[in-house]
Amino acid sequence: MNGNKNRTVKLKIKRYLPDKGEIKEFSYEVKVNKYTTVLDALINVKETQDPSIAIRYSCRMGICGSCGMVIDGKPRLACQTHIETLKKDEVVVGPMEGHPILKDLVTDMDEFFSKHKYVIPWIYTDDIEEKFNPKVEYKQDRRELDYYLPFSYCIKCGLCVDACPISNSNPAFLGPQALAQAYRYNSDSRDKGEKLRLVRIDTPDGVWGCEFIGACSEVCPIGVDPALAIQLLKLDVMRFSLTGKVNNEKKVK
Repeated sequence: MNGNKNRTVKLKIKRYLPDKGEIKEFSYEVKVNKYTTVLDALINVKETQDPSIAIRYSCRMGICGSCGMVIDGKPRLACQTHIETLKKDEVVVGPMEGHPILKDLVTDMDEFFSKHKYVIPWIYTDDIEEKFNPKVEYKQDRRELDYYLPFSYCIKCGLCVDACPISNSNPAFLGPQALAQAYRYNSDSRDKGEKLRLVRIDTPDGVWGCEFIGACSEVCPIGVDPALAIQLLKLDVMRFSLTGKVNNEKKVK
């Protein structure tokens, strides 16, 4: 739309006011061009019109995941969403609804990270020598890398949890982010913690809580596919439950 020429857009911000315990919508007018992101517009409003607006952001380039919010009804990263691509003169922005709201567009991510930590999201080994006194690089071939690499790009923005109807209706559900990361580490040939994770997630609020709706994968800004990871994880859980064995095919030596 007209290159660098500015136009005026109405930015409607759904702000949570903790002292009143309610969400109210405030309208602001901002000048935008084809390069303006929703985050740019929010920062502009905060700097020039209303410094009381609470927003969270850091890298401004889709890496940190800090600026997750609901934009025109869909969970997105504000720094990745260009206003011109929305093709509207009125843009509605609100906080993510799948996480407790602290103030305005800022949500509490403590529970999100607690669930992430619960699935042991690190390379687990019982080899003390390897853990504390490694002698050489732990090499992997292309096949071993391909098993987990597509699921390793998660930036922990929380958008997948916000989009998941199960997470929104059942707070105890581990959620797509944590489960996808369980699969990521289970599939790593360097890891020896697969049995520990499979026991933890083999519950109604774990891997079996997922109904494969796919909303999590649709909103991921990096292209991770949590829905696929969870279905593959279900196969691993069933194999372990029936045979007591893990999927050694993914851990080729």
